[in-house]
Amino acid sequence: MQIVTGASNMKEGDKVAVALDGVHIPGPLHGKPRTPGGETIRAGELRGVVSNGMMCGCTELGFPDKVAPYRDKDGLWILDDKCFVPGTPITEALGMDEPAVDFEITPNRPDCLAMLGIARESAATFGSTVRYPETECSKVSPEKSADYISVEIRKPELCPRYCCRVIKDIKIEQSPWWMQRSLMLAGMRPINNIVDITNYVMLEYGQPLHAFDIRTVRGGKIIVDTAKAGDKFTTLDGVERELSDSVLMINDAERPIAIAGIMGGLDSEIEEDTATVLVESANFNGDAVRKASAFLKHRTEASGRFEKGIDPNLAKDACDRFCYLVELLGAGTVLTGDVDVYPEPAKPVVTRVRVSRINKVIGIELSGEQMCEYLKGLDIETVLDGDIITCTAPTVRQDLNIEEDYIEEVARMYGYDRIPGTLPEGSTAGGLNEYQKFRTLAKDTLRAMGFSEIMTYSFVSPSSVEKVNAPADPDFRNFVRLINPLGEDTSVMRTMILPNLLGVLYTNYSRSIPAVRMYELGNTFVNRPGEVEEGLPLERNSLCFGMFGEGEDFYSAKGAVSGLLKQLGIEGAEYEAESSDGRFHPGRCARVVKDGVELGRFGQIHPDVCAGYGIDAEVYGGEFNFELFWRADRKGSRYTPLPKFPAMTRDFAMVVAESVPVGKLEKTIRQAAGELLEDVKLFDVYRGAPVPPGSKSVAFTLSYRAADRTLKEAEVNEINSGVLSALREGYNAILREM
Repeated sequence: MQIVTGASNMKEGDKVAVALDGVHIPGPLHGKPRTPGGETIRAGELRGVVSNGMMCGCTELGFPDKVAPYRDKDGLWILDDKCFVPGTPITEALGMDEPAVDFEITPNRPDCLAMLGIARESAATFGSTVRYPETECSKVSPEKSADYISVEIRKPELCPRYCCRVIKDIKIEQSPWWMQRSLMLAGMRPINNIVDITNYVMLEYGQPLHAFDIRTVRGGKIIVDTAKAGDKFTTLDGVERELSDSVLMINDAERPIAIAGIMGGLDSEIEEDTATVLVESANFNGDAVRKASAFLKHRTEASGRFEKGIDPNLAKDACDRFCYLVELLGAGTVLTGDVDVYPEPAKPVVTRVRVSRINKVIGIELSGEQMCEYLKGLDIETVLDGDIITCTAPTVRQDLNIEEDYIEEVARMYGYDRIPGTLPEGSTAGGLNEYQKFRTLAKDTLRAMGFSEIMTYSFVSPSSVEKVNAPADPDFRNFVRLINPLGEDTSVMRTMILPNLLGVLYTNYSRSIPAVRMYELGNTFVNRPGEVEEGLPLERNSLCFGMFGEGEDFYSAKGAVSGLLKQLGIEGAEYEAESSDGRFHPGRCARVVKDGVELGRFGQIHPDVCAGYGIDAEVYGGEFNFELFWRADRKGSRYTPLPKFPAMTRDFAMVVAESVPVGKLEKTIRQAAGELLEDVKLFDVYRGAPVPPGSKSVAFTLSYRAADRTLKEAEVNEINSGVLSALREGYNAILREM
C-alpha cells in the first residue's frame, strides 16, 4: 500500500502507526493548528503521487507534545519494540484501551506520589500484601563503585544522605515500550534508556535520581556544598543561572555539576557515547530545595517532590532498583557495592495513642485489636497494652507524628461512610457571650428608632481627622500606619468613625434622599505604645450615629441617645454643654457623662464640617466609646406592674440665666422632689419678650405618683413648693407667671 510522508526520521523496516482512508484521528496534523474534534484522513494525491493514508506521529494520535518520545517528537513515531506486530490496531498495540487511574494526592501525603505509596494504600484497603520491586542484581562486576567515586557532604543539615553507584559498559538506546508507556501515562517524556530508568524509579519509589556521565566528574569526587553568591551555572535546559549562597550544589573536585534536587548541569549530561554512569540517589532538605527553586524561578518534577519531603531511607533501595533495571534491559554492567554517606540515619517516630480517645473522637466503638489490624495494614508496627497502643510508623510516613494523626488513619480505614451521624456530647451549641448580647441589644434599639446600620472600611486617610476639625486629642492623631497601603487615602487605621459616616451621609444627600438615620458600631484603632503587645494597636469598639431630614434637631438626637442608654440599663447619665469641640456646633453640643466618666459627645455637626463634605443641611450625630457603655454601672431589666393609683402633674416655667444648663435644673428637681417624683419632662425653652435679655424661660412637667395610695393635693403642692425653692436658691430662678 502506497503512503506518502514528508518525515525524515524513518527507514525501511520501521514500524509506524498508519491512518487509512476515512480514519478519524484526535490530534492535529503535523505543523498545523488543532481542529476541534480532530481530523478525518482521506486518500488523495500529493504532488501527483497517490497516498492511501497517513503515517502518524505522537501528537497526531492524541498524545500531548510534552510526552512524545524525545527521538520522535518532531517526526513519525517509530515503534521499534519487538512486541509490536504489523496489522494490529494501534490502541491494542499501545495498550491504550486499558484504564488509567489518576490520583489527586493531598500535600500531607508525599509518600503517595509513588506507585509504592499507592500500593501500600491499596493493600491496606483490600486486605492484600504489597509486592515490592526487585532490587538485587544477579550479575555484578567485581570492580567496586568506591574505586571510581568518593563522596563528601559539607552541609549535612541540607543533605542528610548521599548514595551512589557506578555502571559501566553503558548502551544508550530507546527504552522498551512498557517503560515508555508507563512514563507517558505519568506525563513524562521518554528520552533514552538511562534517563528513562531514573524517571521510572522515581515514579515507583518517589525518590528522584540523577545520572552523570562519570567522564565529567573530575577527580572522581562528589562534594555537596552551597554555592557562592554570584556564581553562574548552566543547567541541562541550556539556561545560565545566577546562584546565591543558599543554593545547594553537587560539585566534583573542581566545579559544580548539578543543582541539588532541582536539575543537573549541561556539561555532565548523558551523551550518545557515554560508557560509564554514576547514578545519584540523594536526600535533600525540602525547605532548602524550595528556597533555591524560588530563587532560581525554576521548578522541576524532582524539586516538587523534595519540597514536600522524602524519606532518606528510600535512597539506597531506589539506587539498587536503578541498577537492577539497567541489568534487566541489558543497558550496562553494574559494579559491586555503593558509596553511601548517611551521617544520622532517620529513625521511626514512636507515638502512644489511646483506644478510648480514638473511639470518642470518631464516635464509634472499636476494640484495640481491630485498630491494630487497621494500622498494621499500613505497615505501622503496633503494641497494645490495655487502652494504649504504641505505634511505630515507617519512616516513609512523615505525616504520622501525634495521636490525632492516628485517629485519622483509623477513621479512614474504618470508612468515613460507615461512621454514624451523632450529635456531639455536652453543650457545644454556638451562642453569643454577654458582651455580644449587649452589642446586639444596642443595634436592635437603634434599628427600632429608625437607624440603619452601615459598615465602612477601617483604612482611611490621615487627613480625615482634620476634615472634621477633631479636637487636639493625641488618640485621634496617633495613627497605626500600614506598611503597604494601596494609596494615601487608605494608609492608616481609623481613630474615629465620624468621617466615614459623614461620607455615607453625603452619598445619600447627593442622591436626594430626604431623611436618613444611620449608625455604625465598629472598631477604631489607637497607637498607644506600651499598653498592648509591641507592634499592635489599642483596638476598641466605637458607636457613631448621624441623621438629617425634616424634624431632626438637637433634641431628637438627645432623645435617641437617652433612649439607647435607657434600653442598655445606663441610668443617671448627665448631659453637659460642650462648646470647644470643632466637630460640633458650639451652641448645640453635649458631653454625656456617667459617674464622672465621659462616654462620648453628640450634637449638630458643625456647618463648616458639613460644607467640607458637600452637605447643605443640618446634620446631627455623635460618637461614643461603646466599651465604656459596657463597663458603666448598669441596671438590668426588671418587671414593673402597671400603676394602680393615678398620677398628679404640675407644670411650671422658670426664668434663669442663659448660662444655666437645663441638665443641672433637672438634676436639682429630681433631688428636691424625692421618691414620689415619677418623671420630669422639659417641654419648652423660650427666649424673647417679656423674658429679659441674657435669660431664658425653661418649662417642665413634673409627674408625681405613689405606688400604695392616691396622692393628696396638699401633699403634692408641698413637694412642688420645695422644688421651686431649691431652684430659686440654687440658680436664682424666678417663677414665670405668664
